Amino acid sequence: MKKILKVDSPNDFARYVEAPVLHPLISIIHFDELAPFRHSLNNYGVYGLFIQRQFPEGLSYGMKTLQVSDASIIAVEPGQIGGLEDNGERISLSGWALLWSPELLHGSELERQIDRYQYFSYFFAGSLRMEPDEWDCITQLLAQMRQELVTHDDSSSLRSILLGYLHLILEYCNRIYQRQLSDEDKGGSDLLKRFHDLLQQYFRENRQLTQGLPTVAYCASELAYSPRYFGDIVHKATGGTAIGYIHNYVINQAKSLLMNGHNISETSRLLGFDYPHHFTRLFKKMTGLTPSEYLGK
Repeated sequence: MKKILKVDSPNDFARYVEAPVLHPLISIIHFDELAPFRHSLNNYGVYGLFIQRQFPEGLSYGMKTLQVSDASIIAVEPGQIGGLEDNGERISLSGWALLWSPELLHGSELERQIDRYQYFSYFFAGSLRMEPDEWDCITQLLAQMRQELVTHDDSSSLRSILLGYLHLILEYCNRIYQRQLSDEDKGGSDLLKRFHDLLQQYFRENRQLTQGLPTVAYCASELAYSPRYFGDIVHKATGGTAIGYIHNYVINQAKSLLMNGHNISETSRLLGFDYPHHFTRLFKKMTGLTPSEYLGK
């Protein structure tokens, strides 16, 4: 059985690495000041940002091995398991960790916004790559936050200040995330071409007859992306969704089949629909017309 460190509060991890405990709901750790400590595979009950010059190899998050870069950020959220199981080795890191309890956000605007920061998601299996000025800016904000904790007792005003800093840091991270979406595929043209080629191949090989319509999860996996990240890139490139792109492709195929003499039932079957009325419903949703109305135009 794997050895797992339960991080139910921010200070569970702080105590594990022997860092100062400064507040019950938030922990800010400067790894450069710590003695070497052992790896840990963590079961997170908190949110966290790990900002490192260089991460150890083989870090996991959920069932995935993370693809990390130097001078980058890993984001974690409650309910996930991540890190590296203790193997007896002691390590020294250069960077920071910021962990906070969901309780810190209760009743705040940030609590309502937190789900839009998609880099926390289990489906984002990478790190946020920082430019040198971003490293300086974010680590300076962390140092200022820690100074607030050191010099002021807990109060509603302190928590408001901490939330302000936290919101700013999360927005910086979001800008990095959005930039990576753009960098991942310049304008999205290469990805869309491979997406389109994949759909062509799927129908050319008649996979729809045994597997049904292609799903976003299938396409993302074939193109080596997580479904969420794949969807973000497609949206960035087209303004629409990945499932919308698939449906549009399918309906274009349907129009061709209908115009070449196939009836509605045959067209439905050839495209992988379980029932003709499912096909008719999607056709009308996408075109504003039923297949019969389309043929009668």
